[in-house]
Amino acid sequence: MHRLRLVRAVLLGVKNLMLHKLRSLLTVLGLVFGVGSVIAMLAVGEGASGEALEQIRKLGSNNIILESVKPVEQEKDTGQQSRTNQYGLLYADERRIQESFATIVRTVPVKAIRKDGRLGERTQELRIVGTTPDWFRLVRRKLIAGRTINWDDASDYGAVCLLTEKGARKLLVTEHVVGQPIRIGGEYYDVVGIVRNEEGSGGAQTPDLEEDAYIPLTTVKEHYGDLDVRRAAGSYQREQVELHLILVEVDHRDHVESTARAIERMLQLFHKKIDYRLRVPLALLRQAEATKRTFNIVLGSIAGISLLVGGIGIMNIMLATVTERTREIGIRRAIGAKQRQIVQQFLVETVVLSTVGGLIGIAIGMSIPRMITYFARMPTIITAWSIVLSLGISVSVGIIFGLYPAVRASKLDPIAALRHE
Repeated sequence: MHRLRLVRAVLLGVKNLMLHKLRSLLTVLGLVFGVGSVIAMLAVGEGASGEALEQIRKLGSNNIILESVKPVEQEKDTGQQSRTNQYGLLYADERRIQESFATIVRTVPVKAIRKDGRLGERTQELRIVGTTPDWFRLVRRKLIAGRTINWDDASDYGAVCLLTEKGARKLLVTEHVVGQPIRIGGEYYDVVGIVRNEEGSGGAQTPDLEEDAYIPLTTVKEHYGDLDVRRAAGSYQREQVELHLILVEVDHRDHVESTARAIERMLQLFHKKIDYRLRVPLALLRQAEATKRTFNIVLGSIAGISLLVGGIGIMNIMLATVTERTREIGIRRAIGAKQRQIVQQFLVETVVLSTVGGLIGIAIGMSIPRMITYFARMPTIITAWSIVLSLGISVSVGIIFGLYPAVRASKLDPIAALRHE
């Protein structure tokens, strides 16, 4: 019985709204744009922050990254030709870190220098990454062909290299990849494998680049040493850096931040100047997640203003409807309609308006992120909770802002209402 009455009330509400189609459409526009903007803005925010979070996660929440950084005072002295700028992490730093902390599983020393790679007439600038086989335990990339460098290569000072996919395509093109000898900076190496580039590789967070050549650290030290001389426009710069990176793996996530603080204190004892930088992906991840939550709240609040405007529009139009239908209300009260039935009738109309507006807004809100992804190539993520939240707020706005006009209509004096023209 109650269900039948509700269905009749809904049908009557739809019929009354259809008597003024344009007015009803204009009334729900505020909710349409509000719901659409909530979904679209949250999708854009989720996509942008999600990509950054994924890059940080790929570094590993159990890892610590140490980088060599040129001190500010040495940056100012780059024009002096006779001076050798010596700075950065030391081989001794890597050994001390490995031996001093029980929470550390492994350390990976890295020397990175740029040299031209040559194969026949083709030339491509490569970044030589002198490291150990443990690099591929911490920086996980899919092996496309061949193998990675191993401990035998390191102990035998093997002249072998592993190329990234994009670097191999530019340099080797039509040649057989694995087993092909290439010349890098005056030395010849046999290509033993190809590793896939990670999407977004080479950004501010990732330790690898698109054109990397991985060579055993022992071989790089023997072939190139620690002194790097760069010539340009008749001048040259000399820099001596032993290690450019040290990757540190910690045994448990709970020990990462305390171990990082201890490493930093130890480096301060052995470095007279700040010529290193310490990055903790776990701390970056927590900070990025907090920023993401703040970003979503701000975006949701801005979009929620549109829903508020839409709710005010519904209240305004329903107050006008009550005035227009005063005589109808008087007749219904005169033939026995109760106050709650009048309230129910007007609430049903506002809920129908807000629900229809919410559904149209969802359709628009889901199409906008897809258009942004297609035309702007920006990642967007539409979450189920944003759709449910938007529709729920839309219906709630309809009920809240429609309640006052409905109650006002129910309290009209039947006699005065019948005399209303």
